[in-house]
Amino acid sequence: MIPYWRLSGYYFFYFAFVGAFSPYFGLYLQSIGSSATEIAVLMSLMSVMRTVAPTLWGWLADRFGVRAPIVRLSAALSVLGFSGFLLSTAYGALFASMAFLAFFWSAALPLVETLTFAHLEGQTSRYGSIRVWGSVGFVLAVLALGYLLDEMPINGLLWVTLGILGGILVCAMMIPEVRKVREGVTSVSLGSILRRPEVRALLTACFFMSAAHGALYVFYSLHLVAHGYSKTLVGWMWTLGVLAEILVFMGMPQLLRAFSLRTLLIFSFVAAVLRFVMIGWGAESLVVLVFAQLLHGATFGSYHAAAVAAVNRWFGARHQAQGQALYGSISFGAGGVLGGLISGYTWEVVGAGWTYTLASLFALMGLVVLARGWRDRLVAGAV
Repeated sequence: MIPYWRLSGYYFFYFAFVGAFSPYFGLYLQSIGSSATEIAVLMSLMSVMRTVAPTLWGWLADRFGVRAPIVRLSAALSVLGFSGFLLSTAYGALFASMAFLAFFWSAALPLVETLTFAHLEGQTSRYGSIRVWGSVGFVLAVLALGYLLDEMPINGLLWVTLGILGGILVCAMMIPEVRKVREGVTSVSLGSILRRPEVRALLTACFFMSAAHGALYVFYSLHLVAHGYSKTLVGWMWTLGVLAEILVFMGMPQLLRAFSLRTLLIFSFVAAVLRFVMIGWGAESLVVLVFAQLLHGATFGSYHAAAVAAVNRWFGARHQAQGQALYGSISFGAGGVLGGLISGYTWEVVGAGWTYTLASLFALMGLVVLARGWRDRLVAGAV
């Protein structure tokens, strides 16, 4: 039996936290006097920790054959770390709280992805129907807070977000473990998998895709507010992007039957190249912004679903946790760090337009790496 609602509930609260934190925490930091550089550094700590924490926890999970206990520990310590924001607004205290939160919070998702695919037992096309609840959680959080923050003090964000982390903890306690999956004696080593050209190409391309999204996750809300849009509209714009993502997740079984994973990924990168240029130079036009947000269905929805499916196929049961952890560490971790920190510098020096142009160039580099390094002939019959 697939624990559909327990897994879906975890995704719901996990991405509700993202919906509360990513679009609005930068506004909170700005309200307490943090500079653009300080905001970029603090927000990028989430990505910094994703370069090391998932790999560590993924190795432990594969080594000892357990995942759910680590997910529960991660949830409990994430609540503790976030509580530090309630105690002080000094930059040093904010830095310490963010680092602690990020180290444990970032450990969970790759392991939950592994648990989900293990419970699906090869029914990978059903992944989207579970993961879509994360998008629903994001939508509800970002929309509700968009309205609330137009009416209440910005520091109310802290209490709402802490409550969502409590929801993550409750759901983590209910996710069932999957015992060690037996794999044939022909299982290849992790090193052999990582030496495959298509694996290296995918992980490198994912690094550039996350770097491209750095300016979006750190400065998109500030970018819209600076152009005179209300926080309510900011919430709706984030929501629009995730609604497009939801439609893609729901349609993934059909998309996977019609297109290869490589084709879906290449289309996603092309969409990203276009999207970030539009955000950077078209912010005066709501029509342009709306179209750019609809492209989120490709730049995250089809991109992420195809990437995790490829990792699931290539790394096998023996290295599954480490494979998902590497995907998270290299892309959302290292790529997110690069994109977030560089955007913090360029935002103040050259402005929003050129910052998002650089994001578009990152996406273009990922597209070139993917197209050149992952050839269909290399994985014929496998993808």
